[in-house]
Amino acid sequence: MKEDLWRRWRAGDSISVISRALGKPPGSVFTVLKHHGGFAPAERVRRADRLSAEERESISRGLDAGASLRSIAVSIGRPASTVSREVARNGGRAKYRALAAEQRAQEQARRPKPSALQDNPGLRQLVIALLDIEWSPEQIVGYLRLMHAGNPLMRISHEGIYRAISTTRWKLIPRELCTKLRTRRPIRKNKKNTVKGQWRSQITGARPIEERPEAANARTELGHLEGELIVGAKNSQIATLVDRKSRYLTLVALPSP
Repeated sequence: MKEDLWRRWRAGDSISVISRALGKPPGSVFTVLKHHGGFAPAERVRRADRLSAEERESISRGLDAGASLRSIAVSIGRPASTVSREVARNGGRAKYRALAAEQRAQEQARRPKPSALQDNPGLRQLVIALLDIEWSPEQIVGYLRLMHAGNPLMRISHEGIYRAISTTRWKLIPRELCTKLRTRRPIRKNKKNTVKGQWRSQITGARPIEERPEAANARTELGHLEGELIVGAKNSQIATLVDRKSRYLTLVALPSP
């Protein structure tokens, strides 16, 4: 399910389109995206020098049969030192289990690389200060390259800054600084992300505006209304209804949710 969600997000589908395709509420889709700041997790690829699940199973069977570590290493085509370290870090000969060893390896591989802002408090404070005066991440990166050209510790990419802002679970940058960005978006969007041409209405039986009667288009008949919703401070809401011919305006105060 999550793989399909991220595939669609990478392709540029909106949250509403993804929610309908997966049969999940938009809020649930947003929660998954927000946990990663809108950045799709990198697809996991096992390195060639890492033991596979099948090799770990062969090690487990060899240990049960009483074979030596060296003979097990020969049977799977690995150095004896590799097998020795694998067994030692997973409980030794008596407690080694292939499934537990594989799960442990996957958990260790899943650990994200620490952010440059996490390892460098000075850089983090400078980035926060510049974001607070509404500098964009691109401007901050340019400033760092100019003013700290000889210090590699004062370097970070603009994507790294966006990731730190959007991934609030890292708690590297105050959440309110998200509103200082030009887009004010809580999560990072794919460049391909667009709602153009996508059906977004949640109204059952909604009719497209192209089916509006000609009398409404020509403004020759009373009774054809256009509605809008105005959202104000503290989530106050007012609905407006305007007759297309007479321009008579009706305002309706709505209860705050």
